[in-house]
Amino acid sequence: MAAHYMKKLFSALNHIHAKGIIHRDIKPENIMITATDEIKIIDFGLSKRYKKGEKLHNVAGTPYYMAPEVLEGDYDNKCDVWSLGVLLYVLMSGYLPFQGQNRSEVFAKIKKAKFHFNHEEFKSCTPHVIGLIKRLLVIDPKKRLTAGEALQHEWFKEIETKCKDHNHAAKDINRDVLVRLGHFKGVSVLKKAAMNMLVKMVDREKIRDLKVQFAEVDKDNTGEISADELK
Repeated sequence: MAAHYMKKLFSALNHIHAKGIIHRDIKPENIMITATDEIKIIDFGLSKRYKKGEKLHNVAGTPYYMAPEVLEGDYDNKCDVWSLGVLLYVLMSGYLPFQGQNRSEVFAKIKKAKFHFNHEEFKSCTPHVIGLIKRLLVIDPKKRLTAGEALQHEWFKEIETKCKDHNHAAKDINRDVLVRLGHFKGVSVLKKAAMNMLVKMVDREKIRDLKVQFAEVDKDNTGEISADELK
């Protein structure tokens, strides 16, 4: 279940990063699960637009989930990846990785990435999920995984292999979908608007397979299909 939700979160994060947005306050309170089991990241009050290579300098976020470079006042979008690393640790154990009697103690541990896997709950975790946490809670942002790289981690592949549910299993691209994409080329603005309306009105169960097909084409998990991916 943790893998199921974390994959959705990394996909959402990868999408907003591709759009040039840093959230800066990812934590459980800012994540919602819909009645249809979809994930929504909310509260973009601290979010910021940025350009590739740009650094932000004002300290923002929630102490337990803040990356070490945020505390130093020199960071980029990798700070969001750190926050999801903290969240994954919490999901697997029920404990925060960085705890202390006060804010200063917490920050001191964060700056040194001082955490452990001694909790009893981690004994039942696979080596792959332990490995993923270690790749996310890395002091040097350059050595930390991106959201897109995290999606390719062995842990998710391991879970998908075990999961026989058709909603999670990888599929070949549906030929009917490709045919419909071909027909969509060059259609009128009115027809596009009509199709958009249909998609919004259609039953969620009926478009579940289309979402799987979309994910198969969207190889970099940005939530958009590029010309190269479509080709």
